[in-house]
Amino acid sequence: MLDSLITLLIQAGEEVAENTDGGNTQSNPWNSLFMIVALIAIFYFLMIRPQQKKQKEIRKFRESIKAGDRIITAGGIHGKVTAVKDDTFTINIANDVNIRIDKGSVYPTGTPGQEVSPKENVQ
Repeated sequence: MLDSLITLLIQAGEEVAENTDGGNTQSNPWNSLFMIVALIAIFYFLMIRPQQKKQKEIRKFRESIKAGDRIITAGGIHGKVTAVKDDTFTINIANDVNIRIDKGSVYPTGTPGQEVSPKENVQ
């Protein structure tokens, strides 16, 4: 589909170039309008729509996190969710060490509730 759309854009551009006669441009305004609309459509389907889809998945992930799930924050902190509020999570990162983090700092790294194994101490 993308190849055929690019081909159409190239053909429209060639028609505009062929209609140029010694500095007098006799291009069809519909060709120019078609090219603009085609470029907007390309940007929408290749850049904007996938980004919106990804943001929606991240939002669903954050909403699905509940107390007891193990998470990893954007800063790399591993912990277990102990409380969920409107805009924040309280996570337990060590014995009797709880921190409150913003929901926006948690990104999907797997499935909610995924066990995060602590690294073994090598001595």
